[in-house]
Amino acid sequence: MKRWYQIPFLSQFAINTEFTTYIVARILFIAGLRMTPVLLGWRLYQITGSKLALGILGLSEVIPAIALALPAGVRVDRSDKRKLLITCMGLYLVLMAGLTVATSDWYTKQYSNNIAAWTIYFLIAGTGAVRAYSGAAFNAFLAQLVPTGSLVKAASINSIAWLIAAVIGPAFAGLLMGYTNITVAFIPVLLLPAVAIILFKRITPKPISWQGNAKTWEGVKEGLHFVWNQKALLSVMTLDMFAVLFGGAVALLPAFANDILKVGPQGLGWLVAATYIGNFIALVWFTKRPLKKKQGKALLIVVAGFGLCILVFALSKSYWLSFFALLASGLFDGVSIIIRSTIVQLFVPDEMRGRVSAVNSMFINSSNELGQFESGVAAAAMGLVPSVIFGGCMTLLVAIVTWVKHPTIRKFEY
Repeated sequence: MKRWYQIPFLSQFAINTEFTTYIVARILFIAGLRMTPVLLGWRLYQITGSKLALGILGLSEVIPAIALALPAGVRVDRSDKRKLLITCMGLYLVLMAGLTVATSDWYTKQYSNNIAAWTIYFLIAGTGAVRAYSGAAFNAFLAQLVPTGSLVKAASINSIAWLIAAVIGPAFAGLLMGYTNITVAFIPVLLLPAVAIILFKRITPKPISWQGNAKTWEGVKEGLHFVWNQKALLSVMTLDMFAVLFGGAVALLPAFANDILKVGPQGLGWLVAATYIGNFIALVWFTKRPLKKKQGKALLIVVAGFGLCILVFALSKSYWLSFFALLASGLFDGVSIIIRSTIVQLFVPDEMRGRVSAVNSMFINSSNELGQFESGVAAAAMGLVPSVIFGGCMTLLVAIVTWVKHPTIRKFEY
């Protein structure tokens, strides 16, 4: 009988057995995590009926994630990353169990809607704290599993694996929520990370990559100093942060699905998955046909394309037009992900990966979760559709201003 890592579909991507174990475990873990935005977004909108509440959900996660990101990067570089990741996944499991209770019909009947909402915010803040460590640890641990010559290929496979999970998780969550109830829908959210932990324990411990004696704050400054001096890396992070900060409409998808498109949680799941499907297509395509020149110019073009897709989504009254607008935005965003991840892999030495990944996660968290908060506040102040139109226009403006005022980014190549 063939072992699971000898299945043709998996073995064609395998670099070694431990890397394959890591990829399968990560798919399971991320699939469970990516179910939660659909479940929580829909449930929270049911409980509160507030678009601002959807924004606060993102803010609850991003505050601890950003606050802990830099010291977490130092801890990652100094730690047994396998052990740290197993601990993080165990903590996620506990927090997801808490969310299972907090979103249940029993809890919302026992306590007021306000208490239920704030319980969710508190638990999500816990996931943000854990994510500050797990995000940097996953990226840094990858480099310890494969030879240096296979690192770029491994990074592409790692990104594709994340996107497979990000598509499966939301779509599955929407179906479960639509045909069962919130408590049943949370069962896979508990089971998938548990299996991922079991798989991770099959990977042998790796050496600690950084044996420096610097204090935590000195290590933080080293990571910030490195990113500051890598102008290409800093520019790409900053551009991506501002583009997604204004252009992200994900936080408001429960409101669009319920109020405008009238598609229920099943449709919401596929709307959330649409962006990741676009990311997946872009990564598969450009892994086989990598960008060989003018990457900076391509980056600015795809950021502008992302903004246009958000405008189409905002104006759409058709579910399928909305779905394909989000899918196309994911295609453009996927190119940005490829360029950013390639720069990180090419320019960052192994002993700095945890700290640089932590800095990178600050930019990503700022753009994604702060973007969710911005979307919620804008929707409460301006209305649902106008707020997303505003965001798409601002993303276009960011791309145009960067093109005109920062020719070094436009001319950047690697």
